[in-house]
Amino acid sequence: MAHSRMLPGPLTVASGIVSETTNGELPYEMGCTLARVIVSFSIALVLGSLAGYAMGRWKTVDRYGDPWLVVLLNLPALVTIIFCYIWIGLTEPAAILAVALNKLPNVIVVMREGTRALDPELDEMARAFRLTGVVRLRHVVIPQLVPYFAAASRSGLSIAWKIVLVAELIGRPNGVGFVLGSAFSLFDLTKILSYALTFVLLMLTVENLLVQPLERRAQRWRRRA
Repeated sequence: MAHSRMLPGPLTVASGIVSETTNGELPYEMGCTLARVIVSFSIALVLGSLAGYAMGRWKTVDRYGDPWLVVLLNLPALVTIIFCYIWIGLTEPAAILAVALNKLPNVIVVMREGTRALDPELDEMARAFRLTGVVRLRHVVIPQLVPYFAAASRSGLSIAWKIVLVAELIGRPNGVGFVLGSAFSLFDLTKILSYALTFVLLMLTVENLLVQPLERRAQRWRRRA
């Protein structure tokens, strides 16, 4: 009996997943977490890409932005989440901002290095043909940055999955993190495993249906030796 409580069997966990899905709680909680990941991920990806490109392109921006980047890179995620909740309140925008801030420096670093790696000869060619800024950005800059964008997406998404659970555990009334915290307080290991396994399945689904196809498409333009 003690062993079954410490480690429920597969059938018990599967029964828990079915029960939570049937009553609608598991899809709802998963939907809340997924929505937070998508919104915070999108915000960090857009802002991080713009900031990384600017820091990689212009030395002045890099000089003034680098100290802030170092702070964000080394600031513990828990501290960021607590500050957001204290300054903004236990609200949805605070949770999304906390997750986005934890992901932002990762995107900036990758995109900055990608911008620094841009081929100067292609840039010179674009100037020689007098391409406009928009055309140069679309046909010269973006194709070279797409692989870095895909890499930033993959690594950043892995961070967002982890941080959003902490944010939900601390200050949200729903989501997988909130459910795990509640189940832990009741020592309900069956529910913990049910949500943990479903959460892993959700991550793998997003990885295989979204992230990996994006990465393959990003590398498609490169010629193979």
